[in-house]
Amino acid sequence: MQNDSDRFFVLTGGPGSGKTTLIEALRRAGFATSVEAGRGIIRDQSDIGGPALPWRDRALFAELMLSWEMRSYQVAREQTGRPVFFDRSVPDTLGYLRLSGLPVPQHVSSAAERFRYNPRVFVAPPWPEIFAQDEERKQTLEEAERTYHMLVGVYTELGYELIPLPLAPVEERLRFVLAETGLA
Repeated sequence: MQNDSDRFFVLTGGPGSGKTTLIEALRRAGFATSVEAGRGIIRDQSDIGGPALPWRDRALFAELMLSWEMRSYQVAREQTGRPVFFDRSVPDTLGYLRLSGLPVPQHVSSAAERFRYNPRVFVAPPWPEIFAQDEERKQTLEEAERTYHMLVGVYTELGYELIPLPLAPVEERLRFVLAETGLA
């Protein structure tokens, strides 16, 4: 029987590198996907005037990201036998805390060890030509590049093999991911 982690594929990397566009292409191709925590939390917190925003309370924002990602994992387990593509995952919270210079609580480290994904993780390298800021993405390109390098370190430390996504149109990235996962 296939372990859940074998069928859980992560796409990670810095902001503005095309991850969500690729996740949307995977969803349109009929695959189960997760929704990225950061943008969802920012939208929800902004709508209610909440404090858990990265520019207000980074630690609280990280706690909500962790909760969101753990819930996404549990929901994905209900997709019995189907591959699921994650737009970020639990280890991204660990990377976010480190990048922010905040202490990493033991429960975050424990979650990153416990919630395991396919050992091969797709990482989107910085892509200045498509990077753009918006109401929810306030990071600079430099911050996006630091995020990428932090995440590469975190996933490597956790024993994942990183597969860099090509800097290519979404259709080509989709074919690449499907070929690399054996789902083509």
